Amino acid sequence: MAARATWKGYLRLGELVCGVGLYTAVSASDRVSLHMVNRKTGNRLSRRFVDADTGDVVERDEQVKGYEVDSGDFVVLEPDEIAEVTPKGNKALTIESFLPCHEVDDLYFDRPYYLRPVDDASEASFAVIREGLRKKKVAAVASAVLFRRPRSLLIRAYDEGIIATTLHYDYEVRAADEAFEDIAEIKMEPEMLDLARHIIETKSGRFQPETFDDRYDDALAELVKAKMEGRKIAPPKRPAAKVVSLLDALRESAGLSGDKAPGRKSRGGKQAAKTAGTKPAARKTTRAPTRKAG
Repeated sequence: MAARATWKGYLRLGELVCGVGLYTAVSASDRVSLHMVNRKTGNRLSRRFVDADTGDVVERDEQVKGYEVDSGDFVVLEPDEIAEVTPKGNKALTIESFLPCHEVDDLYFDRPYYLRPVDDASEASFAVIREGLRKKKVAAVASAVLFRRPRSLLIRAYDEGIIATTLHYDYEVRAADEAFEDIAEIKMEPEMLDLARHIIETKSGRFQPETFDDRYDDALAELVKAKMEGRKIAPPKRPAAKVVSLLDALRESAGLSGDKAPGRKSRGGKQAAKTAGTKPAARKTTRAPTRKAG
């Protein structure tokens, strides 16, 4: 495998052990990379830490972490003190339990990694664990110390390998009622629900992430190319906003006019026509500049 493992250790299920490596599954390295530069000289800027009160630059060997107990009052934690009390890694990714895949709320998903055996001797044990997960249609919850911090991971069979997704702790996930408590209860007309169902039916498709456009990154790439070529680009035209009622907006979105709702009969006795809207093919975007602009 050409990629470099970000972590190597052992996948452990009871007495069954195999050597494995974690490989980054998601990366932002292909995005347009921008840096802070001096407008006058064009030189790249460097970041330095300064004392908030004195304004003096603090060199790296004088920088320590601290916990603010009161405004401006910190408990200083030395690096060796933090190392002494935090859990030590043993290079083991230990499977603790199994559960149906659908029981895991993806709100807890953090970062996915590819997990694969690191040598020929580990392939048989790895395959047993992978196929066991696949046959039983379950995921495994495992624990490990990754990058100096204890983490829980969800282990799932994926193609010829395994996906290991780090999970958020419960205290990191906010309760939904904090966000939804003030939402008013709305009484909807039956026609509105009919139109909404019609729109969903005509726009139903499959999950195709390759068709998603990163318009922000594309715009930056085009801007960099234009600046390098000494030309200007016109800002995109924004459609003029028009005020319509909720019912009219639903009718327009459904491709219907007048008072004809899907599934309802018009005065002439004929059923309202349905639009056969199909999504256009995804536009292939060719990135102009190399990915490291600046």
